[in-house]
Amino acid sequence: MSTDEAATGAMGGRAGRTSAAGSALEKSLRVLEAVAAPGGPHRLAEVTAAAAVPKSSTFRILASLAEQGFVRQEADSRYGVGPRLRGLSALVGAGEPASIGRILGGLREATGQTVHLALHTGETITCIRKLEGGEDQSFRTASRVGMRMPLHTTAIGKSVLAHLPAEEVRDLIGATGLPRRTPQTLTTERALYAQLAEVRARGFALDDEENEPAIRCIGAAILGPAGRPVGGVSVTAVTFLVSREEIQAYAPALGAAAEALTPLL
Repeated sequence: MSTDEAATGAMGGRAGRTSAAGSALEKSLRVLEAVAAPGGPHRLAEVTAAAAVPKSSTFRILASLAEQGFVRQEADSRYGVGPRLRGLSALVGAGEPASIGRILGGLREATGQTVHLALHTGETITCIRKLEGGEDQSFRTASRVGMRMPLHTTAIGKSVLAHLPAEEVRDLIGATGLPRRTPQTLTTERALYAQLAEVRARGFALDDEENEPAIRCIGAAILGPAGRPVGGVSVTAVTFLVSREEIQAYAPALGAAAEALTPLL
């Protein structure tokens, strides 16, 4: 589940979505999510584009969030995370079950590779935990906690797509497109749908240099109520150290970790 921040980036826009879409609450949440994206503080135009909310509405929402302490307006008129949002983040982090760390640590120990945990966040996935591989590995991936990543290029993203209703998948593709990130990226709906069928059949997804050159990942979805994916877990390796066949051998350990994480998310 590796990535750089080009193309989709932390402030990746919502191409294709109508700017007036969603309820007032949904718009406010999208604005808050855009403010909290890595790379901040962000300018009003950046927040407007990322949240896909009209500029006038974005300004009003930001003013209200700033008044409540969830957003902070800088001297240069950019917007950053406020103290109440930071406090909420700390509370959530403190309340995370310790067993999540044990499960991810066990997967890293079983594979010797970097492990990621990500949640499905609208048109992207967002990394919430990352455990680097063994100490003998000098290579480090570019991904980091808080980074948003595409659905169609990452192993976790494709495992999520594979478990979403077909109509929702079409809507997501219509909104974001299938932008190319590497020469291996799947950029046609036909190719992506064929791979999603394979994911459902075998229980895991592969990212074979589709999101970042020299990076190979295997991912499995974590399913919530009614079988809806809430996110996923992945094992990430470099192509010159781990072959496609070798990384697929991690599938049993990966599947066990995803199943163990299900009641915790």
